[in-house]
Amino acid sequence: MLLRNFGWAMLMAMMLVACGEPRLPSPFKASDVTAQYAGADFHLFDAQGQARSLADYRGKVVALFFGYVHCPDVCPTTLADMAQVMRLLGADADRVQVLFVTVDPERDTRELLAQYPPAFHPAFVGLSGDAQATAEAARAFNILYQKQPTKSGSYTVDHSAGTFLISPSGRKVLLSPFAQQPEWLAQDIKLLLAMQ
Repeated sequence: MLLRNFGWAMLMAMMLVACGEPRLPSPFKASDVTAQYAGADFHLFDAQGQARSLADYRGKVVALFFGYVHCPDVCPTTLADMAQVMRLLGADADRVQVLFVTVDPERDTRELLAQYPPAFHPAFVGLSGDAQATAEAARAFNILYQKQPTKSGSYTVDHSAGTFLISPSGRKVLLSPFAQQPEWLAQDIKLLLAMQ
């Protein structure tokens, strides 16, 4: 009898939970990861040696991703896609800041970072730090990266792919997967701009 009553109690509890408020579908194409990354930040330097953190870009949507200059595929593709997004945004592009954070500070000098991201769009900014600052920034956004030696004696860097979209207030954070359609990225950025 006790077991049967417990079974009925569990069934009723599940039904009550199911009767809660319906959840509306997200208006975003990217995943809402606000709960996980709302307080995430970095302390890095731009190509001019200026100390930077997310607070420096408040008032704009920040499109943030981690990569490296010598990346053969993911990074140039992401930068090219973001350049397309900027064209799609038209005048709203002035309210967006694309940040490229290097996970290869050994080779990605400030001189290289002054040239590489802006080669795709003049407003793109490259950021770097020493090994510790890089690791801290990557850890804050749950980015994994690891050197992989090549036969030539050089190396590549395996790294997480995806672009974080951070609202102008910093209160909403989205994660867009690698190779997301530029139209979808532009749509999500317009929604974030409307939220202010």
